[in-house]
This record gives sequence, structure tokens and C-alpha cells, in this order.
Amino acid sequence: METKGNPVDKAPAAVDPFEAKARVLEYCRRKGALVAGVASLDTLLRIAPPGHRPRDLMPRVGSVISLGVGGQTRGAWSVPARALSFFGSTEGSAYKIAFGCAFFIESQFGRASIYCPPDVDPEGGTRIPFQSIKLHAEVAGLGARSLAGDILLHPQYGYMYYASVFTELELPPDTPLDANPCPTASCVELYRRTGQTPCMKFCPAQCLSGGIDSDGRQEFMRYEMAKCAELTEQYEALPSMLADAMSAPDAASRERALFDPDNSLYWYKMSVGSGGLLGQCFECMRVCPVATRAPLADPISRGPRAK
Repeated sequence: METKGNPVDKAPAAVDPFEAKARVLEYCRRKGALVAGVASLDTLLRIAPPGHRPRDLMPRVGSVISLGVGGQTRGAWSVPARALSFFGSTEGSAYKIAFGCAFFIESQFGRASIYCPPDVDPEGGTRIPFQSIKLHAEVAGLGARSLAGDILLHPQYGYMYYASVFTELELPPDTPLDANPCPTASCVELYRRTGQTPCMKFCPAQCLSGGIDSDGRQEFMRYEMAKCAELTEQYEALPSMLADAMSAPDAASRERALFDPDNSLYWYKMSVGSGGLLGQCFECMRVCPVATRAPLADPISRGPRAK
């Protein structure tokens, strides 16, 4: 009996790259992405460090597709930090869309595709990713780096979560944003008076610093990752917590080590599968005018799309 076989095993038919791009990006938006674009592969290969370039993961990659989904609702920014940390994030939906997009490309165009893993490189440590999803999004024009530790911000949607797809399908690339929404006029005004922007001022770890030039644009940004990690990188507390439990002298001490109220957040994050396990703070975004007040940052403001 004749079988159809895997579409990526067959000789791929000729594809109009512009039509294919339109269909792929429309798929991403139809599935819930607020923004989607194609990063310049040449730019990524030039900027990304050795070992973390697209071809290091997929040797015959032809395009890098980036997509973004919305972050917190407006109301989330007003709750106490201890509650905000339980809200998790919407990044899981971005990963699902990217996963589906890879299948869509293979089924429709017969080109091998993968959902780019957002995980850390096991050989690089807890802060070194396989690929910089943020760099993909920036080069694709889906956001620009802010003074808040390089967090990407979009002028219309504010703070988003991103995911990437690598494919052998060659698509025409997009370009980075023409203008950076960070800093806003109010941030510049505060910086002129105090030497700090809101994100710098209210960072509980005081790990952010930077400068704004005479034209009100970013001059430089400094992010002290180690300081931030002490407060937010909860993953690094897990090994020591488990070690305390394993070395506990009795059952009661072991139970305290595992189920102490201060540790309950770790287990909650793992039980709901939140990628936020690696870092939950949000204080810089809570006071960021772009993250909280961009025109379409709140799902309600997006109208029918939010249903």
C-alpha cells in the first residue's frame, strides 16, 4: 500500500517567499500572537556569540521567525509583589504558538522547522540560553531594549513574552524598530531631576543604572545580573533547599526544609509549569510607563481580539 510519507522527506515544491511569509505570520496572529516577524539571519549570525548562533542549533536554517504575546493585565501591576509573583506569565502561550507554527510550515511548505527551545544551555549554566529569544525579537522588529535590564518593550503592546521558530524555509526578513519607546518623556524628566528613571529608582535589588543623552535617548545601560539573581533567580535556591532536606537530621527538620512557607512558591511554580520560576520580580515593569500604559498593553484595549 502506498503511503504519503513525511512532507519534509519529499523534494519541496517551489515557494513564493513573500506569500509564504504572509501565511506564516498570519498563522501566528490567528493563534494569538500580537506581533510576528522574521529576523535577519545574516544579522543574527554576525551578532550572536559562537555556539549560540542559529546555525549552531539548526545547520540548514533559512529563517528565524519571532512572535510575541501579551504580558500582564493592567490590574496585575497594582497588586502586592507577593501576589504578583504567583500570577505566572503568558510565555507558555507563546511557546505553544511557536510549536504549532513549526508544524504549520512543515505541513504547508515541506520545509524542516523547529520550535526554538527557550531553555538554558546545560553546558553554560543557569543564565546562558541555547539561543537569545530576545535577540531574535529585537532583530525582527518586535521590540527594543529598555533601560530596565535590556527587557524588550514594544511601542504599542508594551511588555511581551517571545518565542522563536527556526525553519529551512527562506523568508524575507523584517527590520528592527525605527525608534525605541524607552525612555518616555516622563522617564526623561525624572532622570533630569534625580539621575534615575522609575525602573532604576524602584528596583529592589538596585541592579539597574544608565544614562540618557541631551536628546532624551538611551546613552548607555548597565544591568548587574548577579544582584538581580540574588533576588529573583529562584532556580538557584532549589539545589540548596534540597540539600538541606537531604541532610536534615530528622523527619520534622526535613519537612520544614521542603514545606516552609518561604519555599512554597517554588513548588507552586513547578506545579503550574511557569517559566517564571527562573525570575519573578516585575518591579521595574510595574513602574514602567511603556509596560503599563502603552496603547494596547491592556487586553481590554485591544477590543474583539481579546475575546
